[in-house]
Amino acid sequence: MKDEKKNRTRWLHLRLNEQEYKVLQKYYAESLCPKLSDLARKNLLRKPVVLKYRNQSLDEMISELARLRLELNPIGNNFNQAVKKLHSLSQISELKLWIMGFETDKKMLFNSIEDISTAIQKLTEKWLQS
Repeated sequence: MKDEKKNRTRWLHLRLNEQEYKVLQKYYAESLCPKLSDLARKNLLRKPVVLKYRNQSLDEMISELARLRLELNPIGNNFNQAVKKLHSLSQISELKLWIMGFETDKKMLFNSIEDISTAIQKLTEKWLQS
């Protein structure tokens, strides 16, 4: 048979100063307890409290991917501007100048893609090791 849920009929009033309350709130935020009263009850009765676990390697991976995404945004903007310029060119000489400038942008893009591939490979290896 299941343990029947017992109603709690006794009240315990507790006063805390601001610092104590902040510490309690921080501990509550780090726990998996659904209510602050559950956390307080478990602590008072010396029962174990399960805390949240943050995976540091996942945090690092996400921050690295965010950095790489920010690096790609300007490159994408430059390519969009280049294509727009290509559509507006009216003379062949302008096209030759654009192609020379495009080669630099292409090298930057390929270098960035290589950096991204390397970083993702390292992050994948690190993730698989944990």
